[in-house]
Amino acid sequence: MARIKGGMNARKKHNRVLKLAKGYRGARSKQYRVAKQSVMRALTSSFAGRKERKRQFRRLWIARINAAARMNGLSYSKFMYGLKLAGIEVNRKMLSEMAINDAEGFAALVEVAKTKLA
Repeated sequence: MARIKGGMNARKKHNRVLKLAKGYRGARSKQYRVAKQSVMRALTSSFAGRKERKRQFRRLWIARINAAARMNGLSYSKFMYGLKLAGIEVNRKMLSEMAINDAEGFAALVEVAKTKLA
């Protein structure tokens, strides 16, 4: 039986990595060994970046809610605690949107929180 060489599979693997490295500078996009290292690092960073983006958005929402709550005479932590006591379960993303686009509705929520805190 004839021997089968692995050249075709190796070429396919190399091309897959080089395709991911397209646009990288210099040898990073041309040479397999260098490209493989760069792609592995990039994929690791992109995974971490997706997690980081969620944290950054939460920080942004909290900052917006805090600013709007303080304009209505309440701190962020007291506002959130008041909502919890009132049994109102609105996530931070929606509260942030309300603070920007629906000031009257947000003010009503602040008043509900104030009454529950008192």
